[in-house]
Amino acid sequence: MSEILEKALQLCVIPDREIGFPLSLEEQAEQALGGGATMIQLRDKKMSGRELYETACRLVKICREAGALLIVNDRADVALASGADGAHLGITDLPLRSVRHLSPPGFILGGTAHSVKEAQSAEADGADYVGVGAAFPSTGKREARVLGPEGIREVVSAITIPAIAIGGISAENLGAALAAGARGAAVIGSVVGSKDISAAVRRMAKVFSA
Repeated sequence: MSEILEKALQLCVIPDREIGFPLSLEEQAEQALGGGATMIQLRDKKMSGRELYETACRLVKICREAGALLIVNDRADVALASGADGAHLGITDLPLRSVRHLSPPGFILGGTAHSVKEAQSAEADGADYVGVGAAFPSTGKREARVLGPEGIREVVSAITIPAIAIGGISAENLGAALAAGARGAAVIGSVVGSKDISAAVRRMAKVFSA
């Protein structure tokens, strides 16, 4: 794993138009990066392809200026067209293996894993990392099966690529996810839902330094 990717995976913030209202996705990203976020993931299932592309182009510029990476969720085509650093694909998106064949060198691909089997499949198909979850109970996906630290550890021990924890991550439980083997975390509500996004990110960043 490259040093650039290793750093980027530490603290991925996912802006959200509803949770972070009235701030725009760009404003949320700027504040998160100001607090020390290392990667931004663009995730919006209600935007048209054109809207997503235009937003990704703006976020690419913001992330470049901050020295961070931008990953586009679900849409590998938008990620490639906008010049984003990579895409994060779920089990209902384009197959990882196919996107890997189409993507240029250095293009980052993340996969979603709710189990050891899904994590191993993502690695075999060419993923650079996997997002493992739900790590903890989350208001965003109440129906998701919660893995907890032991579940994270089980997945991490079965693959050789890095894993980041997602789902219900907060400054209080991030340490438990890292102790279970996660290299970092992807966060939504606990950061963009707070009154001070930069401060919320800084609280999480302290967990890494500790």
